[in-house]
Amino acid sequence: MHQADPIALEMAKLDAARAALAASVARWAAPDQEPFTGPVPGLKLYQRTAPSEPMSCMYDPSVTLIVHGRKRVLLGEDTFVYDAGELLITSVDLPAIGEIIEAAPERPFLSLSMRLDQRVMTELIVDGNLHPPRAEPTGRGMTVGQASLPLFQAFQRLIDLLDTPQAIAVLSPLIQREILYRLMVSEQGTRLWQIASLGSQGQRIARAIQWLKEHATEPLRVDELAASVQMSTSTFHHHFRALTAMSPLQFQKWLRLHDARRLMLTEHLDAATAAFRVGYESPSQFGREYHRLFGAPPLRDIASLRRAPGSAPALQGEA
Repeated sequence: MHQADPIALEMAKLDAARAALAASVARWAAPDQEPFTGPVPGLKLYQRTAPSEPMSCMYDPSVTLIVHGRKRVLLGEDTFVYDAGELLITSVDLPAIGEIIEAAPERPFLSLSMRLDQRVMTELIVDGNLHPPRAEPTGRGMTVGQASLPLFQAFQRLIDLLDTPQAIAVLSPLIQREILYRLMVSEQGTRLWQIASLGSQGQRIARAIQWLKEHATEPLRVDELAASVQMSTSTFHHHFRALTAMSPLQFQKWLRLHDARRLMLTEHLDAATAAFRVGYESPSQFGREYHRLFGAPPLRDIASLRRAPGSAPALQGEA
């Protein structure tokens, strides 16, 4: 009697866990609709039956697991492609371009995402006396890696809570804490340590990003923002670009242009009014930068979006 190959057994367990998770995602997430956001805090489920056009959006701090299909994300000049069984970890809010590149009605794109809680990650470091997987200089706030069997099983238990809503308040925080722990001790955990370690450069950049999001319409004085997070201006620039692939001014510009696009689309503002609302002083400069980002001047871009129901831009990224 031949002894079973342990690697083959492990792969079979992974395949079974992924198939079960795919069935659960497909059960709750309607095809080609808004992502399912049920009573489990921070959990989103997605189902798409066709490839998508590239979409510029904000990826919030989250972990995304694909169980069917493939997706590509562009962050600056970096490209991240991940497919079934792989994770995308985003440690800070990052403006990026995402597109589904593999999906079909008979085999839809299925994924789930869970928002990362920096407070819980910091607690895990302190309470668990954890040590980073390896020391690395500040890198991109986004990375791709393979999901382990314990992660598949934990995500499965998180989705299974949807069948017992009375247990969510008690069990969801415990399962999400387990998921964060397994991520932080994985090969990809260094990205999370960058922003979870108290006083780290990454955590300071995360605070600056939060300030930019909350004050996007205000004039930006980079030296003052750097000082507010206790960094020199040159160090701040270096670490900000390392994490986000953008300068602080480019980040602010992205936020302003996307907000202006939303205002024109949903509140029917004209381009000049939207430009002033988000902090631009020159409508002509706004028009040039808008065209550069979205590939068309404001009037034509908004008209195109209105002719295509369901394609309205969103600030928050899809998994």
